Amino acid sequence: MKDKTSEVLVKLLSDTRATLRTERFSAAGARPKETNARGKMRKSIARILTEQSRRLSESASRPQASGHTTA
Repeated sequence: MKDKTSEVLVKLLSDTRATLRTERFSAAGARPKETNARGKMRKSIARILTEQSRRLSESASRPQASGHTTA
């Protein structure tokens, strides 16, 4: 996740959430082929959100470069 750009992470998050949503409602009465697929998707979503949060806190902790100096 660390080598992906922010745009790719947003797209991946959106796609994974959509897949999880369809998986959840499509197999309401049927037995799923892969029983742990939903858990893997939830963990993937958590990893993406963790990386986004890390990047946000990292950018907030960096000092902003201003164009002027103080005397």
